[in-house]
Amino acid sequence: MADELIRMEVESVRVHMLSSQHVVILKEAARDRYLPIWIGPWEANAIAMKLQGLSPERPLTHDLFAATLAELGVRVRRVVIADLAAETFHARLFLEADGREVEVDARPSDALALAVRAGGEVFAAASVLDRAGVEPEEKSDEKLEVFREFVNSLDMDLGEGPREGPPPE
Repeated sequence: MADELIRMEVESVRVHMLSSQHVVILKEAARDRYLPIWIGPWEANAIAMKLQGLSPERPLTHDLFAATLAELGVRVRRVVIADLAAETFHARLFLEADGREVEVDARPSDALALAVRAGGEVFAAASVLDRAGVEPEEKSDEKLEVFREFVNSLDMDLGEGPREGPPPE
């Protein structure tokens, strides 16, 4: 990967109050720059549950996949938010087994849900952060106000707990 990678943290999962759409907020580890990624409700619930320390009564799909990888001796090394094309984020999942690293294409939401379960590191390509990152600037009250309005329009997704069945297409 030629693009510089920036270490990120999964800061929170929120719901946009007006549209009811879900967003995962990644925060750059070294500074106050954020990467909001709109995701589906099933993946948002899976990430939010793990961030809140909650465990479902029965394993969710991401729990099953993480447990299966662990049983097979496969380690989730890292997730990279690698590209932004046509307003869609693309992620790469890096797995390691028997000293060999494998790179797999993944939706960011699934990759992040797996990373929070398996302890994988999260990165974003610098080019993606340059295009889609949000950074509050003290110098510009107008830009800061836009960021505040965006954050204030979000609410924590506490969810109703896990549900059975496939996610909507």
